Formats: sequence, C-alpha cells, structure tokens
Amino acid sequence: MKQYRRSERVRSQMLRDVQTLLEHEFAANLNTMVTFTDVKVSEDLRYATIYYSVLGGDKAKKEVSEYLSRARSRIRSQIGRLLSIRHTPEIKFKFDPTIEKGIRIQKLLDDISRSDGDEDRSNI
Repeated sequence: MKQYRRSERVRSQMLRDVQTLLEHEFAANLNTMVTFTDVKVSEDLRYATIYYSVLGGDKAKKEVSEYLSRARSRIRSQIGRLLSIRHTPEIKFKFDPTIEKGIRIQKLLDDISRSDGDEDRSNI
C-alpha cells in the first residue's frame, strides 16, 4: 500500500476547499470563470501556493488577481477551519497559464487541420 505524506493530503484537501469556497463568489462578484488548478504545500505545512487560471482577457486576470489579494486572509481563515490543523499555511496565489496555452495550441491545431482539408479538396 502506498504511503501518502501529510503534505499531500493537506494539498488535495486545500484544493477542494478553495474550489468550494470561491466557486460561487466568482460567479456572483466577477462574472468570469476561475479554475484552481493546483496547490503546492511546503513539507513543513507553513506555506502554500494556490495556482489558478482565468478564462478571459487581461482585464479579467487583473480583477481576479486583485480580488484574491484582498480576500487572502479571509480565505486562509476559512481554509484553516476546514482543515482542522494546528497551523494554517500562509497562502500565496499564482496565475497558471497552462489552460490558456492548451486552448491556444488546440486552436492552432484546428487551423492547421482545416487548411490541410482545404488543400486536399483543391487537388481533387
């Protein structure tokens, strides 16, 4: 049986809790879609970096970043109550561009396949 580190269990619980806590807040306050992609927790459980992605332009990214900065202490407090651990990790939010990059790559691949299809039809 695989042994899990405590930091891994805290990491996965924090990710679920942040998603649950902020899911409705973003829908109500910012009108943008925010996805929390990962949480990195230090081995001593003192620090946590929460990664998020935003679908939208630069304005939406800035709004979400500012909102998370303002709400950081409240979010940490709520997570602390849900985790039931002695010391709640210091939280830092960081933008994760992987979803955005994936969408861009998929669009480029779609464009390539469409242009290949046009060339095949012109040869007929």
